[in-house]
Amino acid sequence: MGTELGWIDGKPVLRFERVLAHPPERVWRAVTEPAELAHWFPAEVAVDGRAMTFAFPDQVTTGEVLEADPPRVFAFRWNTDVLRFELLPHERGCLLVFTHVLGDRHGAARNAAGWDTCLAALEARLAGRAFEPPADVLGAMERYVREFRLDEGRCHDGVVRFVRDLVWRPLGEVWALLTEGGDGVPTRAANPHVPPGPLVERVEPRVLAFDSPAGRVRWEFRHDPDLGTTVELTHALADPAFAPRALAAWHAHLELFFAATFGEIRCPWPEDRFAELVRHYRS
Repeated sequence: MGTELGWIDGKPVLRFERVLAHPPERVWRAVTEPAELAHWFPAEVAVDGRAMTFAFPDQVTTGEVLEADPPRVFAFRWNTDVLRFELLPHERGCLLVFTHVLGDRHGAARNAAGWDTCLAALEARLAGRAFEPPADVLGAMERYVREFRLDEGRCHDGVVRFVRDLVWRPLGEVWALLTEGGDGVPTRAANPHVPPGPLVERVEPRVLAFDSPAGRVRWEFRHDPDLGTTVELTHALADPAFAPRALAAWHAHLELFFAATFGEIRCPWPEDRFAELVRHYRS
């Protein structure tokens, strides 16, 4: 069993392998028939010829069957993404190789954690047992963020830059979390190593920028209906030599902010984590 993040034709792709103790014909029904998909797939699926629809309580998206070779390969487009199920004979039943070509790599951790849950539900369905979803959704996402190095920042020409996935949080929600309903530079927008200075830009609910003795900091939130919500944080350094500390500070800061979007407020400031990250960015 394994999960990897790679690339196909320049696009990010998640790859999952699961050994299932059932013949390919049984697994084929579970991954292609809407009545079976209802027990483990994240949306309500309908298939009409090659046309497909995927229904959630608040929206319906479309897709199409791209390949159907029973009981070996089933592939389809879901909105802008491509999903492919390959079933291979295995001594213990069937090897499922599932790939998901993503529209953007920043959401890979969220998708990997989600598919882990779905595939566990598939295994339960095949075994005829009840499935209990995992309680620690945040922890699963955080593990994949680190494994896939989606938390890494970069410094180029004196500007530190991070982009982090915020799942599907509404812009108003993440803005309220950052600003806590106040004016000026909110406490949550700065940290002990990059203290706040004058506010220089505020465009609710998307942009907040301020000057600091360490340089200019800018938060920008974006929402794409197909890809979800992201935050881009940039820090134009006053002193390029500060880069490893700035990278470490914002890396730790964004870990705290991501946890806060799930309602988990972590205090105090993680100085040990900051020191660990300084060593990482200096290496």
